[in-house]
Amino acid sequence: MSKIRTLDQLQSILDQELSWRFKEIASLKILVRRADNMASATAVRASIPLLYGHWEGFIKNTATHYLEYINGQSIKYRELVSCFIVFGVKKKINELSTSKQSETSIEAIEFLLNKLDQTASLKVDSAIRTEFNLSSKVFVNILKSINIDTKNYETRFKLIDESLLNRRNHIAHGEYLDVEPEGFRDLADEVLNMLRWFKTDIENAASLEQYRNRYNQRLPLQADG
Repeated sequence: MSKIRTLDQLQSILDQELSWRFKEIASLKILVRRADNMASATAVRASIPLLYGHWEGFIKNTATHYLEYINGQSIKYRELVSCFIVFGVKKKINELSTSKQSETSIEAIEFLLNKLDQTASLKVDSAIRTEFNLSSKVFVNILKSINIDTKNYETRFKLIDESLLNRRNHIAHGEYLDVEPEGFRDLADEVLNMLRWFKTDIENAASLEQYRNRYNQRLPLQADG
């Protein structure tokens, strides 16, 4: 995969990521609308897991592309907001929190202190975890991990958990679920809106450089005393 170094490259990739999903969701809405009474329930049941898949896939892929873009900026760890530093030093943080050996803890601290002036290299591949169940709780965790405000989405948490995720899980487990075609189309529109919001939030965050810690990057690391 080529590196994402510019805003134009990031926007192009996000446009592609949303475009094909938009077309497929539009096709699902048409399929449900055109199905006769006997087939409409089946069409809805088949479409909800696909709709959920677009929700989870877009959030994960778009957030990952954002981290790839940050990697492409070649900036130091100390210039990043703390949540992004975690993606580069998480292994050492885990060692620090779990080790009972003072030597291991000291080595971890020294590593973290020395790492701050190195060029950031975020571990992107496994950074964004949806846990295969992208609930509102998991979504909020992802938003906070990439410094995106949660406020715009809070009125949609119930929809995410009950109308989308719970329905998908019921269908995946072979349980009967009766959803009206009109209800599916409304749900699809809501999901598309959230995908657009998230894309805009990522583009704005990149454009405004919200990944930068503008305070810490100007301060030298100082020891107490």
